Amino acid sequence: MSYQDTLERLFAETQVKDVMTRALVSVDPATNLYQIAKMMAQGGMGSILVKKDGVPSGIITDRDFAIKIAAKDVALDTPVEKVASFPLMTINSTDSIASAAKTMSEKKIRKLAVLEDGKIVGIITSTDLVNQLASKG
Repeated sequence: MSYQDTLERLFAETQVKDVMTRALVSVDPATNLYQIAKMMAQGGMGSILVKKDGVPSGIITDRDFAIKIAAKDVALDTPVEKVASFPLMTINSTDSIASAAKTMSEKKIRKLAVLEDGKIVGIITSTDLVNQLASKG
């Protein structure tokens, strides 16, 4: 079996729940961008979920700060709901990481919320996929 075949099999057989991050931080939609930036910096996080009616339904990422906020000179007292991405893109915890990679590629995103029994239980990122690939290389 070739190296390529081995990697393809690994990505097809490894489930999202095996590489996702379970630590999640979420905020109310009214939380301002300054508070979000501080939380991300202090926690070393690349994203924060945004809850509507108590349910995670959107996401703000470090990339949003470059593309949507800094580049467009958005004030840091702006509520996060004005720049967060809605709806939240999700994947099931038992789906393969190959499926996660395909979804990220098709939607041009780097993070997916992970669902288990209809609830968000984690997040998988493109970095998680690269780290998985590197660990098997």
